[in-house]
Amino acid sequence: MILVHDYTMAVFCLVVCMICWGSWANMQKLTAKTWRFELFYMDFIVGCLIAAVIGAFTIGSLGSEGRPFLMDLAQADSTSIWYAVIGGIVWNLGTFLLVAAMAVAGMAVGFPIGGGLAWVLGILINYFIEGYQGNKAMLFIGVVLIITAIILCMQAYRRLAGSQHKTTTKGIVISILAGITIAFFYGLVVKSLDPAFVGGGTGNLAPSTGVFFFAVGAFISTPIFNYFVTRYPVQGERISLLAYFKGSAYTHFIGIVGGIIWMAGMVISFIAVGSAGPAIGYALSNAAPVVAIFWGVIIWKEFKEAPKGTNGLLAAMFALFIIGLVLITLSK
Repeated sequence: MILVHDYTMAVFCLVVCMICWGSWANMQKLTAKTWRFELFYMDFIVGCLIAAVIGAFTIGSLGSEGRPFLMDLAQADSTSIWYAVIGGIVWNLGTFLLVAAMAVAGMAVGFPIGGGLAWVLGILINYFIEGYQGNKAMLFIGVVLIITAIILCMQAYRRLAGSQHKTTTKGIVISILAGITIAFFYGLVVKSLDPAFVGGGTGNLAPSTGVFFFAVGAFISTPIFNYFVTRYPVQGERISLLAYFKGSAYTHFIGIVGGIIWMAGMVISFIAVGSAGPAIGYALSNAAPVVAIFWGVIIWKEFKEAPKGTNGLLAAMFALFIIGLVLITLSK
C-alpha cells in the first residue's frame, strides 16, 4: 500500500481532503431545482462505494508497505470490520441530516453549522483517542475560534431568514443534529485500523481496507435511512423511491461524481492520518466548512439578499475559520 510519512506531505493530503469534502455538495446544488436531495443521495453513495473500491485496488494495493488490499481483507477480523462498518453507518446518518439541512437552509448555513460542529466535537473525540502530543493550548484556541465562527454563521443566517420572513429553526436544528452525529465517525474508523499504521488504532485493518468497509456500511444503510426521509421529508411532499428511476443519465452522473469527490478525500486522508495523527487528521480534513462557505457565499450567492451588515459577519466568520485552521495545523 501507499502511505505518507512526512508531516508536510500529510498536511497537503489533508488539505486536498478538505477541498473534496467542502466541494462535493456543489453537485447537489446543480440538481437541487429538479431533483430531490433524497434521490441525489442514492447516487452519491454509489459514487462513494465506487471510489472506495478504486482506492482499495490502487493506493491500497500498490507500493511496498504493509499488506495489499486482498491480503489485508483475508486476515481482517470481525471486530475491526464492524468498527469501520458502524463508522460508515454513523457518518451516513449524519450526512443525510447535513444534506437535508442544506436543502432547507442552503450550503452556506448547513456546512458551517453542521460541518463546523462536527469539526469541533470530532477534534475533541480524536484528541482523547490519540492521547494528543503537541501544543494543546494552540489546539484548543483554534477550536474556540471555530466555535465563534459557527455562532457568527448562525447570526448571519438569522439575519437572512428574518429579511425574507422565513423561519430559521428547522435549518439550524437539523444542522446541529448533523454535526453531533458526524463527529463520531472518524474515531470509529480509526479504531478499526492496525496501530502500526495509526495512533489510536485497535484493529488489524490497513487504512484503505478500513475505508472500504466504511463505504460498505454507508451503502447498506442508505436504503433504510432513505425510506424514512422520503416518508417523513424535511421539505416538500412525500416521494416514492421509485422516482429515482425517472432521473436522467446526467442527473445520476452528477450524484455519482459528488460521491466520488467525497470518498476520494476520505482515501487521501487515511493514507496521511498515520503521520498527522487522528486529531490533526480530523481537524484539517474536516475544515471543509471553509471551502463550503466560499462556494455558498461567493459562487452560489446565497446571502445576496441579506440585510446590510451581514457581509461583515460572514467575513469575520471566514477569517476565524482560517485562523483556527492555521493554529490547529501548527499545534502538532
